[in-house]
Amino acid sequence: MVYTPSALNLLNSMQSEAGFSDPRLDARPGRRGAGDHPTQAYDISYLSRTGEICRLRQMAPDLPLFQAAFTAFARGTLIATASGPTAVEDLLPGDKIITNERGPSPLMWVGSITMHPSERDGPSLTRITSAALGLGRPLSDLMTGPGARILQRLPGMAEEVLRPVRDMLDGMQVIELRPPSAVQLYHIALRRHATVTAAGLAMETFHPGPGFENTLPYQHFDQFMALFPHVARPADFGALAHPRQPLLRDRD
Repeated sequence: MVYTPSALNLLNSMQSEAGFSDPRLDARPGRRGAGDHPTQAYDISYLSRTGEICRLRQMAPDLPLFQAAFTAFARGTLIATASGPTAVEDLLPGDKIITNERGPSPLMWVGSITMHPSERDGPSLTRITSAALGLGRPLSDLMTGPGARILQRLPGMAEEVLRPVRDMLDGMQVIELRPPSAVQLYHIALRRHATVTAAGLAMETFHPGPGFENTLPYQHFDQFMALFPHVARPADFGALAHPRQPLLRDRD
């Protein structure tokens, strides 16, 4: 296991396009690092530059931008691969993931964390019920975390955009959930940002957002990059495949 330092300064706000500002996600009772700052265990599998599958666990800040990188898909979500639909927890770096933009692409990184939505101030999950968005969309109920975005064409817009799933809540077919027990959540990254098919819906792979490095103090930047050993610098994340909306909005 590899551990990064846990003596951190909390950010007052995370302004990155990819980030969160929801105060519910900024702390967890009972998980504090040095200096009384919250930390979280992040589990990572990645494809090394020599083609080996590597695994590690990092302790890093329990902050919104960090959590966004690990909280798209709940355990059991079926992702389209060249070998057929595969549960996200069974994916391995090197697997060929079917993208909607350019066909099969090698999986470079899988990240996961355990979240506790039952906590009063903990994050909620979102369930899109079967056929909520049309026949076979999704094929079965799809449960997502705070970091999930879906590709949609919104009214009045000429092109499709990546929309936060949480913005779709309607209380009927797209509902908020707080399961009574811990939930394992995942995200995946390819060589280039793309959308993949998850339970019949086009969902984005991970990208931290253009210029994310300019929003982080150096301590957090180093710790964030340590979660992605398959890239050497921010530019290696590449460009966004589609325009996208911020994950958080003011929800007063």
